Amino acid sequence: MGYFRGRGWDSRDTSPTRQGPVVVTQTFNYRRQLHYPADVEVGLACTEVRRRSFVLSYGVFRKGSDELIGDGSSVLVWLDYGAGHAMEIPSEVRVHLRRGKEGDEHRWREEG
Repeated sequence: MGYFRGRGWDSRDTSPTRQGPVVVTQTFNYRRQLHYPADVEVGLACTEVRRRSFVLSYGVFRKGSDELIGDGSSVLVWLDYGAGHAMEIPSEVRVHLRRGKEGDEHRWREEG
């Protein structure tokens, strides 16, 4: 959710018109073995924006290196939570997602 907070979307919105992303498909390819505990960095980018959905692609790297531990993607649908169905992604959200599509990759550190 940090990806969305960084783009101005508030997941704590509890209004009756609440809407937001829902993961509908997720894949992950394990490329290297990793042992606990390990420090990793995760790269995340929006790689495709559709009318009602978008794709986030990510890579997990051993901290401080380019060693790819795994990569994957998620398809998220923009959902009207009250009505329970997909809706068109709002234009202001689409602008933020496209910014990620144009190479504004985000990396953060996860210790574990």
